[in-house]
Amino acid sequence: MYYFDNAATTFPKPETVYDKVYEAMKEYGANPGRSGHKMALKANREVYDTRVLLSKFFNIKDAFNLIFTFNCTTALNMAIRGTLKEGDHVITTSMEHNSVLRPVKHLESLGVENTIVYADEDGYITKESIEKAIRTNTKMIAMTHVSNLTGTVMPIEEIGKLAKAKGILFLVDASQSAGVIPIDVDKMNIDFLAFPGHKGLLGPQGTGALFIRDGLNTDTIIQGGTGSESYSIYQPEIMPDKFESGTLNMPGIVGLKEGLNYILETGIENIRRKEEKLSCYFIEELRKIEGVRIYGPADAVQRAAVIPINILDMDSSEVSYILDDRYDICVRPGLHCAPLAHESIGTLEQGAVRFSFGPFNTEEEVEYSIRAIYEITKQI
Repeated sequence: MYYFDNAATTFPKPETVYDKVYEAMKEYGANPGRSGHKMALKANREVYDTRVLLSKFFNIKDAFNLIFTFNCTTALNMAIRGTLKEGDHVITTSMEHNSVLRPVKHLESLGVENTIVYADEDGYITKESIEKAIRTNTKMIAMTHVSNLTGTVMPIEEIGKLAKAKGILFLVDASQSAGVIPIDVDKMNIDFLAFPGHKGLLGPQGTGALFIRDGLNTDTIIQGGTGSESYSIYQPEIMPDKFESGTLNMPGIVGLKEGLNYILETGIENIRRKEEKLSCYFIEELRKIEGVRIYGPADAVQRAAVIPINILDMDSSEVSYILDDRYDICVRPGLHCAPLAHESIGTLEQGAVRFSFGPFNTEEEVEYSIRAIYEITKQI
């Protein structure tokens, strides 16, 4: 099997991820933060250690400002719906996943205004286009770091400076960048950072997190048991308990720590360099094949290893089926939960076939996929 769907979920994971998840479930699979016995304390320590490690990785000063979630969608909803109120205005972009667009559009019914800034044909958003959309009541800029469709890397640091200068909250969706491109929440002036654990961070599914900068007045959208202040029927205000109701995915969080350890040992710059190399090779070779259209920035340095293509006028789902059925190649066709992004690059009707490379893909695998695409073009 040739797996090129890493933008959805990275596969495989480092071997230690599987080992540590199994060990956690078998040896100390108790409820973290809910009991005082040895197993529960061990589980709680593992969760805490992961929180600290992630905080150092993103330069988060207080680890308790990092909230564990079950995915990035939950984290984005917590930031958007917990912060924006009637009369507020939020700026977002056409390159967003529905995990940003749908919460934003939902809030329209509650009196929250929004402006969607459209990207150019390569999926790029400029700081100037964001600045033009700012109003007197703009409370938040919510945008992706890297497009899940085109792989375009956005000028997050520039926009973060703009947001800080204007007194606007800055929410970054790091679904496609966390673990692949360095992120410093202070340097980039990020107030909310949402990310999944199962993509670039190489952890299991069912993991994710949200950073909330200290001092922000964000409400929780979920209330329940936290293991703290159990005498009260009101949600505690202490962090991170305020936002972590219910039992955490402790085995998944343990696996996430191991994924992050692999990145730290390998070097995020080495992972990025390898993925750039694979992307360059893939793009250069596909340009030689008549009938193949490649979307997104031409320069692999300006994009993550996410590359959408189409073959003539073939439906993207048909191409994906052929790749899977005849060549054992796993890709993602369709609209990728990002309809406005497809509208921006002109693929709303046809969709696109998305190849996304990860740290365990090889040049030989990419070469095989290039040959498969060439053969498909000759069979039409």
